[in-house]
Amino acid sequence: MTPRLETITTANLDAALAVRVRPDQEHAVEPVAHSLAEAYVRPAGVAWPRLIVDGDRPVGFLMAFLDIDWRDDGGSLVRSGLWRLNIAADEQGNGYGRFAVDAVAEELRRRGTKEMYVTWHPGPDGPEEFYLRLGFRTNGETSGGQTVGVLDLS
Repeated sequence: MTPRLETITTANLDAALAVRVRPDQEHAVEPVAHSLAEAYVRPAGVAWPRLIVDGDRPVGFLMAFLDIDWRDDGGSLVRSGLWRLNIAADEQGNGYGRFAVDAVAEELRRRGTKEMYVTWHPGPDGPEEFYLRLGFRTNGETSGGQTVGVLDLS
């Protein structure tokens, strides 16, 4: 396995948009098109969308968030982390999710970030076990009804 991340460009946009999770996961993660639209309307530099490619095959999509104000009550709490992770249905179980989390963690470390945040859909059909296996811990917070997890990057 030699996966890599590619910046989303006009050359690979259709490949990124074609990444689909399993039907039973669709309620838990936004489609790539929604993520790219969200990235577009945010201030420059906040969203970090990337196509996950193995060889010449697109296998997934991720989007990190960089230095966003986590609170919406007027306070200030700046955080960075993994915003979206979509691994193609037929590519799951091949280590691409772990690769994606590690790649975002490495980018955040490069930027001097000490903690990486993620949220996930709670419940038996959500990805909680995946994130906990990778070292995330819950911190007692929720965001938009989702569980908040944090990974120490130091």
